[in-house]
Amino acid sequence: MADSETVETKDRKSITEITAEELQAVERLLEEYKGKPGMLIQALHAVQNMVGFLPPEVLRVVARTLDIPLSEVFGVVTFYHFFSMKPRGKYIVQICLGTACYVRGGQEILNRLKKDFELEIGDVTPDGLYSLEVMRCAGACGLAPVVMIDNDVHKRVNPSQITQIVQSYQ
Repeated sequence: MADSETVETKDRKSITEITAEELQAVERLLEEYKGKPGMLIQALHAVQNMVGFLPPEVLRVVARTLDIPLSEVFGVVTFYHFFSMKPRGKYIVQICLGTACYVRGGQEILNRLKKDFELEIGDVTPDGLYSLEVMRCAGACGLAPVVMIDNDVHKRVNPSQITQIVQSYQ
């Protein structure tokens, strides 16, 4: 496999193609989880932190190395919102659409970001800076509406503030 073009970011990277060397590094990382029942989610977290996302070729390596059916690995990755099968931006912008956030303006915040950044849910801006995602509940209902940018929680966000908040992460 040829070397891939990568864009380095804070602590993750967006990759257009996974190299053979990266797949070997994933296999080495997974050795720590081999033969330990119940470690799939932790292993996937570790791999995603290393690679930046979980494309199909990486999921095949996970399944083979951990001797877990590919359907089970795929099922876990697609069930949990914190796993991504696509490259992500340098900053992950997550809008909470749980009941409290939705009622207090979460959808308006999402609509504003989609319009201002010309993004759909799951997309990355052309400059690779921002990914737009939705979460079902941030667990901070008293602070609604909530927006998370990476690990930073922004509380009681007003739709008129959101573009400026996101742009402060450059």
